[in-house]
Amino acid sequence: MSYIDWSIIIVYLVYVVYDGIKRSRETDNVRGYFLANRSLPWWAVGLSVMATQMSAITLVGTTGQAYDDGMRFIQFYFGLPFAMIVLCVTVVRFFHQADVYTAYEYLEQRFDAKTRSLTSFFFLLSRGLSCGVIIAAPAVILSIIMGWNLQLTVLAIGLPTVLYTMLGGVQAVTWTDVKQMILIFVGMAASVIAIMSQLPPEVDLGRALLIAGATGRVETIDFSFNLNETYTFWSGLLGGFFLMLSYFGCDQSQVQRFLTARSIDQGRMSLLMSAFLKIPVQFVILLIGVLVFVFYNFQAPPITFNPEVQQTLEQSHLDEIQRIQERYDRSSGQVREAALRLVRENASSESVAAYREAYRERQSIRERGVQFIKGETGNSAFNDVNYVFPTFITHHMPIGFVGLLIAAIFAAAMSSISSELNALSTATVIDFYRRHIRKDATDAHYLRFSKLATAFWGLMACLVAMYAAHLGSLIEVVNRFGSFFYGSLLGVFILAFGFRSCTATGAFIGLLAGMTSVAFVSITTSISFLWYNIVGAGMVVLTGITISSISRRLQRT
Repeated sequence: MSYIDWSIIIVYLVYVVYDGIKRSRETDNVRGYFLANRSLPWWAVGLSVMATQMSAITLVGTTGQAYDDGMRFIQFYFGLPFAMIVLCVTVVRFFHQADVYTAYEYLEQRFDAKTRSLTSFFFLLSRGLSCGVIIAAPAVILSIIMGWNLQLTVLAIGLPTVLYTMLGGVQAVTWTDVKQMILIFVGMAASVIAIMSQLPPEVDLGRALLIAGATGRVETIDFSFNLNETYTFWSGLLGGFFLMLSYFGCDQSQVQRFLTARSIDQGRMSLLMSAFLKIPVQFVILLIGVLVFVFYNFQAPPITFNPEVQQTLEQSHLDEIQRIQERYDRSSGQVREAALRLVRENASSESVAAYREAYRERQSIRERGVQFIKGETGNSAFNDVNYVFPTFITHHMPIGFVGLLIAAIFAAAMSSISSELNALSTATVIDFYRRHIRKDATDAHYLRFSKLATAFWGLMACLVAMYAAHLGSLIEVVNRFGSFFYGSLLGVFILAFGFRSCTATGAFIGLLAGMTSVAFVSITTSISFLWYNIVGAGMVVLTGITISSISRRLQRT
């Protein structure tokens, strides 16, 4: 990278840490540290809501997913607008009027302490794991750019975020999120401009989409009802609806965002902002991945986008790797000619057929190369989708754009990490330490413990990240982690809000039954993880109502 790119990254990192630490002057009490004294405007909260969800996984994993599989991932978000409307009508008012710090604190008011503690524990477990995955994404970027090992890169991205989150609390999280979202939007626009400027002159956006469409990458909707298929219209609308209800309505990392808003109405507006903007933003991110695919129709891609694997094999099997790469490069030349013909003939049936044949031949060569890699590395689950966009950035972006895009990826990572660390610290202190261990300590004591809790969760997330970077598509990994827990958590809140006759015992046993059912389904079936949310929520509600009914009957006899 050039000095200009390094300067952009360093200036960004120094500024965001400084700006976050500066907010520590406004957090001298627990309410200010965790809730910003409920003083934040809706637009800042709304951008923070989006930033919390839009991690570096979104920029790295989703673009790689689109490069490999096209735009189908957009269906994942079809349930989000409907979920946001439901949440605006229900939980925003409930939580604000209950005057709580955490979503799970409300469950004690409605049920009992053990239900609150178990629900909060599952949140801590799920978010602790997911936060590690979110750190892993930018760690991949640094490992490519600097040639550092993964452990060092995980610490390089995790520790600065832990520092300003510890000191600045939710004020630092929210206002740095605002600035980071602006940088992310600028980076997305820069990506599209940079990619389009490097395509052949006759390939405009419309013709680029013709090329992508010939491989099915612009197909966004699949109406088939297949429980084993992850991205369909129905899994996104139904499974995604339950996932988004749980994530935005029951997950402390999101609930804490709208609890900082000045009023109930402003909290609602912050969620509606995400409801209207999330799908268009996600569409653009997926489009960037598809455009990277189009770019590699005119520029030969590597056999593997993972440089560490490439270097390792070149050291031990140089001749074989070179033979595969030479065949791959020749095939890439044929793909280029076929793509140009497709553009010049405006996607005639003959040109499309010729392009598809050339593309299939190149893919078969790549597949042979991937099989060789799997055999030599012993990694049958080898997947380089997370390396696609970083490789494109570092090898093909102009000077200045490289630094801007990497800073945007850092911004996406740090915004999500800081929000989740702050939420993990809040749940640890409010739901466990203050509730069960030190009930009458001073604000100064709780603030010190909150900062220690932030540091603990940050270090734990770094440890998880060192493992998570090898799990395949990170955007799927984080949603898989969440879906294992989210449906059951949502079920408890459905019982709390919608079934006044449900007892504390019913809710507690229902939560355990929901988690057990999701574990059973995940082990014994191959259905998509999006359906876990419906399974978990349904089992919790059914069990909770049944146990409550039995308990009332026993009490009457």
